[in-house]
Amino acid sequence: MAKPRKQFGETFLGRLWTGLTRSPAGFAGTVLVLAIVLFSFVGPLVIDQDNPTDTTQIWTSPSAEHWLGTQYEGKDTFTILVNSGAQPIWVGTLAALMAVFVAVTLGSIAGYFRGRIDAVLLQLTDVTVTIPQFLLMLAVVAFFEDIPPWGISIVVGATMWAFLFRSIRAQVMSLKEREFVEAARLQNLGPARIVFREILPNMAGFIFVNFVISVNQAIYAIVGLYVLGLMPSGTPNWGLMIHQSWGQNFYLNPVALPFVVAPLIMIVLFTIGLVTMGRGLDQALNPRLRER
Repeated sequence: MAKPRKQFGETFLGRLWTGLTRSPAGFAGTVLVLAIVLFSFVGPLVIDQDNPTDTTQIWTSPSAEHWLGTQYEGKDTFTILVNSGAQPIWVGTLAALMAVFVAVTLGSIAGYFRGRIDAVLLQLTDVTVTIPQFLLMLAVVAFFEDIPPWGISIVVGATMWAFLFRSIRAQVMSLKEREFVEAARLQNLGPARIVFREILPNMAGFIFVNFVISVNQAIYAIVGLYVLGLMPSGTPNWGLMIHQSWGQNFYLNPVALPFVVAPLIMIVLFTIGLVTMGRGLDQALNPRLRER
């Protein structure tokens, strides 16, 4: 007999949409995040990429031709801003994916099997947590010169997983005592299937919300490395714009204000969007909050 088909509102995506639309702040945050993502990834495909150096147009004020004015080389600031958003977003997202994947995998193994495996992973987590996160990133980036963007995501992701590990472990330890897991054991489904087909789907909301939080943290870390001048300067990046503004004292020039403030505004707006979207997702996917 075929199982009855779930209504859209009963599915994961349905609960997600219902929770986000029920929370005005969460919905506004989601719209803001999507708008900035489109601005950063679709914008470069739409705008005119011809942005030559023009020494006669150095530090001009905003105008119809240059919406945010021009910068120290006479290049259009708005064009630079559009081209600078994609890298921190996709590198931060990749770093968050890696951190969440490692935390979920190791946390599930430790929480389900316990014993010696759990003790070893807990010791590894304790060691990782005691190392200052940002200092470790600084040391690795300084050691590997001209590190590529995907290498940055590995460095950032490798320093973030430990904080989520303990939460995943605790959730798995709680869920593995539930009746549906006992029923799966009686059917001899095997540990791998029980963990990945029975336990983890019930943690999807918790994992997804923590992924959003991890993206925010990763982007801050990546931008911070650029601001400190430790990353290659070949690719446009919001952090690189801030580094140039600070290192060359552009903030002292009133005409340079759009070049200085624009990347800061984009980062702050993206952060606000992620935070409010995360709260909306938590309300959408947390059963206790959905009942209120």
